[in-house]
Amino acid sequence: MAELRVHSVLVTGANRGIGLGLVQHFLGMPNPPEWVFAACRDPKGQRAQELQNLASKHPNLVIVPLEVTDPASIKAAAARVGEQLGGSGLNLLINNAGIAKLNSLDTETLEDMTQVYTTNTVAPLLLGQAFLPLLKKAAQGSPGSALSCSKAAIVNMSSSGGSIASPSGWDLMQVVSYRCSKAALNMLTKCQSLGYREHGVLCVALHPGWVQTDMGGSAGHTPPVTVDASVRGMLKVLSSLSEKDTGTFLDWEGKVVPW
Repeated sequence: MAELRVHSVLVTGANRGIGLGLVQHFLGMPNPPEWVFAACRDPKGQRAQELQNLASKHPNLVIVPLEVTDPASIKAAAARVGEQLGGSGLNLLINNAGIAKLNSLDTETLEDMTQVYTTNTVAPLLLGQAFLPLLKKAAQGSPGSALSCSKAAIVNMSSSGGSIASPSGWDLMQVVSYRCSKAALNMLTKCQSLGYREHGVLCVALHPGWVQTDMGGSAGHTPPVTVDASVRGMLKVLSSLSEKDTGTFLDWEGKVVPW
């Protein structure tokens, strides 16, 4: 398999689940990134213990405080990452942080819709804006080369639950606000791909599978995909993406997910 070669990567929601799995796999690569930025809400808290343990063993892992719903926190994180990178840019921004509320069509509320949309859709927009200068810098560092995740890319963690054509799992979980936020995230990904192509930045929406995480198992069912299998699959997909894939919606096995 072609290995993903990046100088630097930032993962949001990195203290558990898929985010933590991504960080672990990046650190375990034969040629790991020079910098792995793991962003989470409370780096010193109990829920970030595993990240702290990893950081004590890997000098290339930098834990960055980030509350994705707070524009000031996003700006501060971008400044911190830029400082650490010195003159080089950021190759890969993985917008993984997300939330779900187990509401049905009948119980969905304004508050929950707003909170889920802010976290799952608005935050990736603001993060894209804040980190664009660093992504552009990375792209300029490999002039002439075609779009790829090794050059500069934004990966938005989406879900097949946000597919309008085939909304999976409706009978198991209606999660209306989550589905709407992911459908909107897919549109954002398309917009980013159109707007950032000229800067050399590839943008893709990725469905990680139904994964065994706190969120994945929140409705009382055991999901079929392990974090390890999902992450391995996604990194393989990311390593193979090219110009033709920007603005697309793919799953962890590289299959196209219908919008």
